[in-house]
Amino acid sequence: MLAGSNARILRYIVVASITLMLFYLFNSHHDTLPRPVPAPDQARAGSEPNPQNVAAVDRNVDSTQKSIPIDRDRQDAESSKPPASLSMKDAPSSMLDGTDPGPRANATFVTLARNADVWDIARSIRQVEDRFNRRFNYDWVFLNDKPFDDNFRNITSALVSGTARFGQIPIEHWSVPDWIDEDKAKKVREDMKERKIIYGDSTSYRHMCRFESGFFFQHPIMQNYDFYWRVEPSIELFCDIPRDPFRFMKENGKKYSFTISLLEYVDTIPTLWDSTRKFMENYPQHVATDNSMEFLSDDGGQTYSMCHFWSNFEIGSLEWMRSDAYVDFFNSLDQDGGFFYERWGDAPVHSIAAGILLNKTELHFFDEIAYFHMPFTHCPNDAQSRIDLKCHCNPKDNFDWSRYSCTARYFEMMGMQKPEGVD
Repeated sequence: MLAGSNARILRYIVVASITLMLFYLFNSHHDTLPRPVPAPDQARAGSEPNPQNVAAVDRNVDSTQKSIPIDRDRQDAESSKPPASLSMKDAPSSMLDGTDPGPRANATFVTLARNADVWDIARSIRQVEDRFNRRFNYDWVFLNDKPFDDNFRNITSALVSGTARFGQIPIEHWSVPDWIDEDKAKKVREDMKERKIIYGDSTSYRHMCRFESGFFFQHPIMQNYDFYWRVEPSIELFCDIPRDPFRFMKENGKKYSFTISLLEYVDTIPTLWDSTRKFMENYPQHVATDNSMEFLSDDGGQTYSMCHFWSNFEIGSLEWMRSDAYVDFFNSLDQDGGFFYERWGDAPVHSIAAGILLNKTELHFFDEIAYFHMPFTHCPNDAQSRIDLKCHCNPKDNFDWSRYSCTARYFEMMGMQKPEGVD
């Protein structure tokens, strides 16, 4: 009896063991079966194709080609979505993996460069692509007063994730206008050279400042876009940029933004404010009611504070630049001749225009975008943000709160709280 019972138990054990073995083998085989790989177009089910990616197939577009078509229906649909926050505390590092699936603004990077600048601008492109654009694939417009050579085109096109487009500046936008007394302008350059004013004897620098002040947004290529981000050779970005600044500008009604502000060299613009006051008297309809005069002046507009936004980094609205208000402002200044009789820079011109033509709510300070252009650095104030964004800037190098910076003045005007420890 005992032997029979033991035999039954042994059979149960054998059957159970075989059953478990078969179950294990079946599941192991099932897990190793090949899985279907989605086609590229199906990789993000339910998402629309990114028009920037589609356009990027043609990476060497000339200014003679037709305008890029814009999907207005899609833009209208996108504009109804909630704003994209630029609070970097809400941007985990996982956002930097792969391509961002969200919508895009109708925007481009823009760079004024010479063929000889190719390696310096290549460095800047890598900075922008690695920290931001490799996930967003925005276009890049390159402008030059001379034709771009094949070497420049090939190198920059290979680095840009969107479409690289190349344009030549019309001669009338890069020459001395006929109302300028060239003998007088020459004497000014000679005098500035004697006084060792930086770029004081340079004609090409004056052409550049005038072009950036009043003509870059008029170029046929730029007519395709609503926003621009200016990039110059040899800049550096110290932190990841997981949120889209273009979308932030569009969805929050911002028209001009900056990272660094500072005092202008007074000997380069002795009569710029006089020309500004004349414009305000002649065009009162263009002066914004809630303007930034507190930033621009210590005495209600009688004199200029010399404060300006450093325009080698700026993100702005091209629609605003093309507006009657801005064009009238530039034309008024241009007729006064200060680009040639003095050495007016595009930075104070843009800054004064933004300060008097826009309401304060249309300006923005991008603290999260850590930026370097010789010799100044902007490094984010918040220590946790620097960690979250994988920043490599030294906060001690931050120019924001130095005696020559105007950022504290901007904070006061906007009612923004300064970082702890800043007077």
